[in-house]
Amino acid sequence: MTELLEQAIERVRSLSPETQDEVARTMLAVLGDERGLVVPSAEEKASFAKSLAQAARGEFASDDAP
Repeated sequence: MTELLEQAIERVRSLSPETQDEVARTMLAVLGDERGLVVPSAEEKASFAKSLAQAARGEFASDDAP
């Protein structure tokens, strides 16, 4: 595994489970299409931007169930 990929995986580990799943789905979509890159929709881009902003602010889902 490259250093860059290791850095990306480490960042993903700090995200909420839902956001981790979003990242995983995107990675699998890209890897499944060997003809080229998958271009995310505007909605997907907005979702990623929101998730990354939440992570940057330290807003993570709690493991405590209500």
